[in-house]
Amino acid sequence: MNRQKASVSRMEGQVMLPFPPKMPSKPASPSMPIKGRGAVSNLQGRYEVHARECFDDGWTVPARAPAPGAAADDSSAAPLKTVVSEEFAKSILTRNNSPDIPFGVSLNPYRGCEHGCIYCFARPSHSYLGLSPGLDFESRIIAKVNAADLLRQELARPGYVPENIAIGVNTDAYQPCERERRITREVLEVLGECNHPYGLITKSALIERDIDLIAPMAEKGLACAAITLTTLDGEIARTLEPRAAAPARRLRAIRTLTEAGIPVSVSVAPIIPFVTEPEIERILEAARDAGAVGAHYTVLRMPWEVNPLFQQWLHTHFPDRAQRVMNRIRDLHGSKEYDSDYRKRMSGQGIWADLIRQRFTKAIKRLGMDGYTGRFSQLDGSQFKRPVVVPKAVVKQDTAAAAQLDLF
Repeated sequence: MNRQKASVSRMEGQVMLPFPPKMPSKPASPSMPIKGRGAVSNLQGRYEVHARECFDDGWTVPARAPAPGAAADDSSAAPLKTVVSEEFAKSILTRNNSPDIPFGVSLNPYRGCEHGCIYCFARPSHSYLGLSPGLDFESRIIAKVNAADLLRQELARPGYVPENIAIGVNTDAYQPCERERRITREVLEVLGECNHPYGLITKSALIERDIDLIAPMAEKGLACAAITLTTLDGEIARTLEPRAAAPARRLRAIRTLTEAGIPVSVSVAPIIPFVTEPEIERILEAARDAGAVGAHYTVLRMPWEVNPLFQQWLHTHFPDRAQRVMNRIRDLHGSKEYDSDYRKRMSGQGIWADLIRQRFTKAIKRLGMDGYTGRFSQLDGSQFKRPVVVPKAVVKQDTAAAAQLDLF
């Protein structure tokens, strides 16, 4: 153990080291999978002041064995419940100028995502909140309850110039809590009122609920959708993206949206060597048969905490091929586990990246899906009109401060 002064908690079996945690180059030993969750640990974020390492000090109460007939990964412990907190956000539109991203403005109604996709590039964003990019990211969700009001205020600004808005990029706008919260639907209502162009990307069939709002916009050339389809294998999807819609259900959503007149593309992302990569052609063919008119892809990228979290998942669920997968990932990123260079991060580099590109390009050409490229940028922003009703700025009042003011 490091010679720096450390505080030890016997009851929790943890050592607290007073320095920020490093991103490990090698994953921890395989952990027990958690039913319905993607991450297998609650890895600390990179901004934490103290690093914690669990160890057995003899005080830990061993977990009870699974009940007779139960699966090996079933635990007697209570399941990890999802907690949704409310946030009064200060802004709602995020802008970027990265050349490898096909949009400049995005909107995310939620922080964190219950779908629990282990590969999600947004996981490190939970570190900014003092939460773990691991299990916290998929179980502690923050809802931006004033998203629609903020959007109205933004669109009403005198100097506002309409740009295509991508919805649900960082975290899925149609994750499970949207059924009750309906924040995404409120946002679509504002965009529809203003004839503002937008594109949706999701792994959820819940998008079908809002066809009544999306289809009229699509008819005017103001809306399109993309469904992410990572694999057709239900068993792989169950561990890779445990609370997203099943692959067959996503294909049905593509068909339903297409029949409603909404142009749909398929996002084959991320391509994971030796896990989902063998399915590239079959995924594209299934999406085409369901009605998708276009397609794009990205290879697996593992920024910050995604790297150790993915490797933990890989060693837990695919121990037989874990080393082989990681070797190929390094081949895709110039002998590194991740290269953040915007010219390489999405598609990779080297011979294996070229092979994936050739397979994908030839497949979409053969299937007639190569004419949809750039559809998002072709949405019509000339029909935009400013919102008629603009709410005043909503500031959440500090309850304690309000109570003290009452004294005066």
